[in-house]
Amino acid sequence: MEARALTQDTLAPWAEIVPGVRPMTVADLLDRPDDGWRYELVEGVLFRVAGSRPRAIRVTMRLLRALDTYVEERHLGQITPPDAVYDFEHTGQPNTGLLPDIGFYDADREPLVQDDRPYPFAPDLAVEVASPTQSQAALNAKARRYLAGGTRLVWVVWPDAQMIDIWHSGHPSRPTRTIRVGDTLDGEDVVGGFTYPVADLFL
Repeated sequence: MEARALTQDTLAPWAEIVPGVRPMTVADLLDRPDDGWRYELVEGVLFRVAGSRPRAIRVTMRLLRALDTYVEERHLGQITPPDAVYDFEHTGQPNTGLLPDIGFYDADREPLVQDDRPYPFAPDLAVEVASPTQSQAALNAKARRYLAGGTRLVWVVWPDAQMIDIWHSGHPSRPTRTIRVGDTLDGEDVVGGFTYPVADLFL
């Protein structure tokens, strides 16, 4: 019991470890049958994440639609939905596949993408929309994993508190700032020119 807790806390405290599963690869993760759970793989260990509640879904979909429209109109790259698997193998995190609630990667990376394989890199932007059961410490750990893999910008959205933690590459210890209703979300140099009022996100 103690060993399991240590593994979960060390590898993926934002999710629940799946007991009794042999070490896996990201290819194994993609081949796993759909059983209603979302799964992530961290250093070969399988974790499951419960489905989202209506409030988190509304927030995710508002932001996903806004980002997707903006990015597609300007041919900036691709926005990915919550079931997209990013393979961190080449970022120093072997057998690790993460599924951000929303991902973005730059158009220059499109030639690297193969239709039947996971995205072979970390997203340039990763968005996580917190559930009521996820702690700040847990999602801080996930933000750090993204940044360690090369993600340039991470938004951790807290629907209950109506705030967003902003993380930047080069500053992995803590969010560089937290924005709230009355502020504006900014894509900075990752999704250049994109802005979205925080108040609109939490309508």
